[in-house]
Amino acid sequence: MKKSNLITSIAFAFLMLLSFNSDAQEFKGLDKSPMDAASFPSSYKESDKLAKITYSRPQLKGRSVDELAPKGKVWRTGANEAAELTLYKDMTLGGTSVKAGTYTFYVIPGEDEWTAIISTDLNVWGSYFYKEENDVARLNVPVTEGKDSLDAFSIAFEESNDGIHMHLGWGTVRVAVPFTK
Repeated sequence: MKKSNLITSIAFAFLMLLSFNSDAQEFKGLDKSPMDAASFPSSYKESDKLAKITYSRPQLKGRSVDELAPKGKVWRTGANEAAELTLYKDMTLGGTSVKAGTYTFYVIPGEDEWTAIISTDLNVWGSYFYKEENDVARLNVPVTEGKDSLDAFSIAFEESNDGIHMHLGWGTVRVAVPFTK
């Protein structure tokens, strides 16, 4: 009896070992343009957020911003999937009221200004499927030059007198998109 219990236990352990190995998950390596998120307020201790944007962070790696975000063309605001902007409260972009909700955030880079676009498109890869008729709001914002160069595309929020500014930075290009409450 003891011998059969031992054989059964060994057979069970062997089967378990095989089943764990056959079910092992293969994980991909790190993405070259990792996904990130910025929110306002930025502190994790504050749960009452006004806005959050989820985007991927392409890197220049010796290339120019113009190569990766061509002037005059709709850009996904990052890499991979188009950036998704969630407004937790109704806000205004350039005089256009935008209801709380989740949207895609595109931009059209220009020489002296960029056009910020909030669109009802969702779950889109890149800007290949952009449709102007889905725009909720558009605003032209000036381009400024930063003193430090950022290799990875970055987004950060900052409080202003009447709302928040979403800052986009890449290379020495700086763009501030104002949202009012």
